[in-house]
Amino acid sequence: MGFFDFFTDRTPAEPAEIRLVAFVSGKVQGVGFRWWCAGTAKPMGLTGYAENLDDGRVKVVAEGTAVSCARLVDILRGGGDTAGRVDEVLVEWEEPSGSFRGFGIR
Repeated sequence: MGFFDFFTDRTPAEPAEIRLVAFVSGKVQGVGFRWWCAGTAKPMGLTGYAENLDDGRVKVVAEGTAVSCARLVDILRGGGDTAGRVDEVLVEWEEPSGSFRGFGIR
């Protein structure tokens, strides 16, 4: 709580929630990348899923605070701790649906 919040009797605003949709290309299928995504996103408090796409990419959908989602993008771009390789991460930002109850693999 900041100094002025005490005098205005306001509680601090909750961090904004957002939805991240990331399309990760490279050698990201068959190397444990989706499992690594889930293991990375869960401790950050993110919900959503990671799934293989027919074109060889992995789609990662995550909902949570803007800070956590942006951090996940940075981590995805780093390639993770898998035998794979990340060449590109395309990012879209959307309104969250609030429909996820964890982070899954599809």
